[in-house]
Amino acid sequence: MTNTNMNMRGKIIFYEDRNFMGRHYECMSDCADMHSYMSRCHSCRVESGCFMVYDHPNYMGNQYFFRRGEYADCMSMMGWSGSIRSCRMIPMYRGSYRMRIYERENFGGHMHECMDDCDSFMDRYHMSDCMSCHVMDGHWLMYEHPHYRGRMMYMRPGEYRSFREMGYGGTRFMSMRRIMDSWY
Repeated sequence: MTNTNMNMRGKIIFYEDRNFMGRHYECMSDCADMHSYMSRCHSCRVESGCFMVYDHPNYMGNQYFFRRGEYADCMSMMGWSGSIRSCRMIPMYRGSYRMRIYERENFGGHMHECMDDCDSFMDRYHMSDCMSCHVMDGHWLMYEHPHYRGRMMYMRPGEYRSFREMGYGGTRFMSMRRIMDSWY
């Protein structure tokens, strides 16, 4: 039995230009490469659901979290110089949350099991580095800096043995929060 509500449909509308101008593309699921629908994307409107957007195709590169709302100038807001190139819909989840974070790659070093938001790994766990994790339950966002700031990474259930091999070699994740159903 799953706690994911499959009836929750997300909808995001991407626009080529700022302030919801130019051609647009409506998306209600994952999209690995938006280039076939539009050449650039500089604003968007989330009508329902939550989405991660990426600055490279195939869900690669920098990530940014969007929930219901209007984003008239995405690129300035996110500090990106390029464009949104792919997006992933985050399914609504109702249930318990559980993640194990590890100090080293391949689940090495000190381990801490988390069930709620943590605004600073250093303050709570005296942990200066987090290089791998195992998400058992729920959907999470990990952040580069304490207090949910900086680059972010979407974590869904699964094993993440090496953030470095995922393209986050120089990034140290220092805080995390659950993606709650109230965000939808």
